[in-house]
Amino acid sequence: MVDNITIGVVQYYPSIVYSFRVENAKLTLVSTGQIKDEEGCNGLTYTDEKFIVSSSSGKMLRVSEDGQEKALLHKAASVCYHLTFDRRYSHIIASDGSSVAGKTAVYRLSESNPIELLQVGLVKGAKGIDCDEKGNIYVCGKESHNIVYVSSDRFRVRELLNHSDGVTCPRAISVCGDSELSEWKLLMACPEATYNTMDPSYSPSDLGADPLILENDGKQFAYQAVENDKAGRYDTAMFYYNEAAQALLSAALAGSTMTGIITRANEYILRAEELRSNLQAAPANQGQKSQEKMDLERATFLLHQAFDEDEAGNETDARELYTESCDLFLNIRKAAMDRKDKILTDKVTVMATKALERAEELKKREEGPVKSPNTAKSPQNEGKPMPPLGYGAFLDDEDEKGAPQPIRQNVRPQGQPSTGLVNVGPSGYTKEEIATIRKTSFINSREYVPFMSVDMKEKFAYPMPFEDRHGKLSLSPKQKKNLSGWVRPEDFQDDPKLILAISSFSIKQTVVSDCSFVASLAISAQYERRFKKKLITSIIYPQNRQGQPVYNPCGKYMIKLHINGVQRKVVIDDFLPMGRDGQLLCSFSNNKNELWVSLLEKAYMKVMGGYDFPGSNSSIDLHALTGWIPERVALRKKSKDFDADREFRRILDRFHKGHCLITIATGELSEDAADRAGLVPTHAYAMLDIREEMGKRLFMLKNPWSHLRWKGKYAETDMANWTPQLQKLLNYDPKSAQTYDNGVFWIDYDSLLHFFDVIYLNWSPELFKYTHCVHSTWTAKEGPKKDSYNISDNPQYRLDVKTAHPAAIWILLTRHITDKDDFADNKEFITLLVYKTGGKKVFYPYSPPPYKDGVRINTPHYLCKMVEEKGSTSYTLVVSQYEKNNTIHYSLRAYSSCEFTMTKILDPYQKQFDKRINGQWKGRSAGGCSNYTDTHNLNPIHQVQLDNSTTDNYLMIELLGPKQYSVGFEVRAVSENVPGAPGTFTKTTSGDFRPGYCVLQLEKISGGVYNIMPCTFLPNQDGPFFLDISSAKHFTVAQIQ
Repeated sequence: MVDNITIGVVQYYPSIVYSFRVENAKLTLVSTGQIKDEEGCNGLTYTDEKFIVSSSSGKMLRVSEDGQEKALLHKAASVCYHLTFDRRYSHIIASDGSSVAGKTAVYRLSESNPIELLQVGLVKGAKGIDCDEKGNIYVCGKESHNIVYVSSDRFRVRELLNHSDGVTCPRAISVCGDSELSEWKLLMACPEATYNTMDPSYSPSDLGADPLILENDGKQFAYQAVENDKAGRYDTAMFYYNEAAQALLSAALAGSTMTGIITRANEYILRAEELRSNLQAAPANQGQKSQEKMDLERATFLLHQAFDEDEAGNETDARELYTESCDLFLNIRKAAMDRKDKILTDKVTVMATKALERAEELKKREEGPVKSPNTAKSPQNEGKPMPPLGYGAFLDDEDEKGAPQPIRQNVRPQGQPSTGLVNVGPSGYTKEEIATIRKTSFINSREYVPFMSVDMKEKFAYPMPFEDRHGKLSLSPKQKKNLSGWVRPEDFQDDPKLILAISSFSIKQTVVSDCSFVASLAISAQYERRFKKKLITSIIYPQNRQGQPVYNPCGKYMIKLHINGVQRKVVIDDFLPMGRDGQLLCSFSNNKNELWVSLLEKAYMKVMGGYDFPGSNSSIDLHALTGWIPERVALRKKSKDFDADREFRRILDRFHKGHCLITIATGELSEDAADRAGLVPTHAYAMLDIREEMGKRLFMLKNPWSHLRWKGKYAETDMANWTPQLQKLLNYDPKSAQTYDNGVFWIDYDSLLHFFDVIYLNWSPELFKYTHCVHSTWTAKEGPKKDSYNISDNPQYRLDVKTAHPAAIWILLTRHITDKDDFADNKEFITLLVYKTGGKKVFYPYSPPPYKDGVRINTPHYLCKMVEEKGSTSYTLVVSQYEKNNTIHYSLRAYSSCEFTMTKILDPYQKQFDKRINGQWKGRSAGGCSNYTDTHNLNPIHQVQLDNSTTDNYLMIELLGPKQYSVGFEVRAVSENVPGAPGTFTKTTSGDFRPGYCVLQLEKISGGVYNIMPCTFLPNQDGPFFLDISSAKHFTVAQIQ
């Protein structure tokens, strides 16, 4: 558009610029200007009364309407495709059609200087381009088949549409509409689909944080803060002021253009600090609920549970709940009558009466109709059955806003996360898998069964407060020393709530040594807040109809954790350890009325054996909480395997797309070094942000203790590095941060690499489309202790992949742990080896060399990552461990962006036919290999007879000798009952001589007689050997020499 009534058009060849006037829905040609000496014009935009034209030669020209005047603005290294003009910043935006990863895809021209906005990656073959009035850019990826959004500050890049949405080879785009992103219309041109080259390393989903949502969160929290402040609930007000501030600061980081957003956030922080100071100066006053109020809450909760069971058609359970609630209401009624509280008496009388009537109605229906010969039924006497009591059954339901919310247990709560992955394997478990899962359900002598759909109907309502049958959790020495007693929420909270606001800033770790778990909670909470995806709230029960977890006055909760290969059910009560100083001796929320932090920690600590938890790492804990795929990256600056720049780029890119959760842990530090740095040795920190501004690479971390911050470069006291410009870019006010230590700080990348030891990443399974998991047991007696020479007895799996385009495949090996001591002193080192052997069984660990040779590590999870080129490939996956001493139980799960199959490699041999021959080379019979013609024929010979006339015989022959000898054997066919069998041979060998072990498989051979001659490479090497022979059918064997 030249103006509101004029349109410009550029012709590719010959290069001509046309101007058309729009009048009465008709186009009238106004001018024609041929651009001399230029061929292949692609893009066109208009500014300063001149056309800007791009050409296939990479030139960007300023051209007059008649084409006679032209000036070179820029010469690109490659083809310059489409153009648009950003009126907000007065920049020309251009696309480059490159498909080479890392090359420039989109750039802007500022004073003839190109500034890169986007590299090839998510976008390939950039063509059409346009921007909205805020300066946000929209790009067509012709070869990546997508439309990509780039925010005006370049901070956010996200995919709006892709091939799965019907977008194929988009070439042009136009943005029109109102100023809000949600109301923009994208008009694009896409030709017919011809091929698919989706990049497997990127997720098609839009996971970027939305500043508008974060702004709205901030406004809602601010409203709650002010209301609680007015009402004198200063603890809660302080909590909401802090949450409002953090939401607004996050919105600013996400690109919010809200006026005065930083100033407003700082005002909330200052008010929160003012309230904190006042509360610290005031005498402690912990409110406790009366017994009557607690009974009323439980009775109401029971009644709401009865509603849900009734509506779901579970009449027996509903009747029991109605009866229990009625009994409790009547007890409350008696106490209210005794003290002449007419209002409460009338209220509970109505509720008890309705509950009793419904219970009796359900009882009659269970017993069936009672017929009387003297009573004649008439239509007018029959009436309709009493309907289930529901919400609004009582006039004062609307007044009970503080009462526990009802729960629908027969349906899956809305909003519960679902990975959406397609399982490409069998839908059920094998007997072996069931045995493995059952065995590892017993953890620290308690059973944690897999979470099933029936658990959605778990009973949470009881007339008396629920107590865990397993009793109280064991305590750490520090807890025992300071313990005052075990308390329930009503003992120290005046208005218990499960969740007021999911927040990473409200979590505080105390004396429990679970920094990794608390850090995991923090980043999961931040992710849920930022991306509106239920990572934490979805695993806590009971839940209301909207799938939101709710406070249960009956004291029972259920947490769903990913433990030992599957989701498992963990039931807890709400008893918590209280210290003599009136502070909880477990992790808690800074809002004293909020419970979710303490309950999640308690559930995890229960599985781990108690609060005297030996410690873990964040990738393990995050996997337990979310099921996200764990990865460990060691920070070794001097290692050739660690590329610091590549790792930073990967984390920067993927974190802001919402693809991963990240924690970072320190290693061993001396006391002096730790004190100078403000860091804690061997301690996990939550990573809340990562930025690159003004050439500075910075990380925002949070100490789970909620105090004690980094003291080095870019600490809140480092005013030299916190320049005004950098403060503005990061929306960070170090002076404000100095007023309150919440454990959150910025640190530069170089310092992080110096002081920190490892980065733990957990990846969203939604990056993939397909998955399959197997569970199995590897007994200690199977195979040798070390698999240095022979891996034939290791668990092996065939992985078949077929894809029309490059695809990512990740395989996660998880060892099941059932004992606290195993966590504390993990001596099992596991890994996964991958071979390109056509999916066949592998016998020798390094022949052929593994395609992926995993490092054996003593953690429960090992991740193997592969990128598969287009085509079909069959792999062999081998589970391996260092010095196998114990039976291990494990799960093997594959994730892939393309379809695949993964099946256990099963031998065709029958165990009842296995035979072991004890033999020896001694004196003359130690004849050596065939190179020694005089003595070779003196080696022992064992004759195998397959007494059948079929051609589907399978034999496996293994020779085990002294490791200091290179051994091998040859097999000769003496006679074949069916000549010409598929596997027929005259003579074959075990191949190269190997130290102490060799093997040969014979497939589809005829029944008949075969001679086996085992030997050492050199003659005169005396020693014993074993000849193990496995067969699919009966055979006999005898030594004939």
